Amino acid sequence: MQHELKKLAKSQVEIRVTVTPEDYKKEVVAAAVRLSERAAIKGFRPGKAPYDIVKQQLGELKIMEEALEKIVQHTFFTVVKEEKLDTIGMPQMSVEKLAPGNDLIYKATVALLPKVTLPDFKSIQIEKKNVEIGNKQIDETLDNLRKMQPKEILKNDVATKDDKVIIKMEMFIDKVPVEGGQADKHQVYLNEPHYIPGLAEQLVGLKKDDAKEFSLKFPQDHYQKHLANRDVDFKIKVGDVFTLEYAEIDDAFAKNLGQESLVKLKELLMTNLTREAEQKEDRRVEEGILDALITQSQFDEIPQILIDSEKRKMFYELKNDLDRRGIAMEKYLLDIKKTEEQIFTDFEEGATKRAKAALISRQVAKDNNITVEKTELDKEIADIRTAYPDDKNVEENLKRPEVLDTIAATVQNRKVVKLLKEKVLGK
Repeated sequence: MQHELKKLAKSQVEIRVTVTPEDYKKEVVAAAVRLSERAAIKGFRPGKAPYDIVKQQLGELKIMEEALEKIVQHTFFTVVKEEKLDTIGMPQMSVEKLAPGNDLIYKATVALLPKVTLPDFKSIQIEKKNVEIGNKQIDETLDNLRKMQPKEILKNDVATKDDKVIIKMEMFIDKVPVEGGQADKHQVYLNEPHYIPGLAEQLVGLKKDDAKEFSLKFPQDHYQKHLANRDVDFKIKVGDVFTLEYAEIDDAFAKNLGQESLVKLKELLMTNLTREAEQKEDRRVEEGILDALITQSQFDEIPQILIDSEKRKMFYELKNDLDRRGIAMEKYLLDIKKTEEQIFTDFEEGATKRAKAALISRQVAKDNNITVEKTELDKEIADIRTAYPDDKNVEENLKRPEVLDTIAATVQNRKVVKLLKEKVLGK
């Protein structure tokens, strides 16, 4: 294996790696085994077909493509270690030559750790507030729990602000139907905030079979971007109206929630609310310390590859959040009238801040000899396996060097945050 090193602007280097067939032979053989486990090769049990048979049936190029990731992983980290490069972020890879029986040639552009000068921790003025949960918060939580399971009673009268109504709804902008703005049996709880501001107020005083037309102005920051700051016309017809009756907050109410008495339920709520408030305060303090460090630290030029890496992470976080809410990325982009490229541009400021945070964490770890012991890493990996039992994808990922590096970085970051809080808060 040979490599060439070329320094680039913005604290980056380009590594051109040439891997001979002899150097990658082991990975190719292993790739053939993996392919034979997935592909049905007649006359052989999964994973037992000889290399020549796999090559004959699937093709040598297919085997090379399967082996490529492992070859690149192994050789890239070998070069980084030999050159003693202090890298950060994921490298950008491009393959120049991939042909069976020939040298494999690829390029990797990777960011080097820029210099970070940290401020005196004494200059950071942040105090942790005492958390106090009182009867008001307990009562509000009990009331919210009570409202989660109301008894609905059909009524033949006008709707009041404490009722629930079923409506047929149609929405229009400039007389054009709004996509997704039609519903035959839309439920509206008139005593709760609605995702359409002002809708509930328009329904108070109506009764079954009443019809009404009105317009509402959507807020500029409304989460449905295609409706934000727009005047929307509504046509509605009221179906059923229900009175909502709520259970008394007593021992019977507590038992329905799995507690032996109201007193025990309040004790549990006090414990849970206190824990949540303390966690929220901890996050506020941690974010405040990090923001102060980002503002007061001095940075060498930050590699664009590192910022771009954070942009990609932010994009996948957005996509995963949309997936959990059942919203397709294509629909989201259409609603906000932006392209993926524009989204990445919007992420520039946030990605730069995240990149600086990662650099600060690494510098603090270096200055204070914070490392991750094997036992700590093993425990983190064990926790991941417990959270995702029998998940083959997770098991496969846990074998990847970059995934293990990310896990180790997560553990190290927790230790760094703990140290920062001790230094700033004086505890």
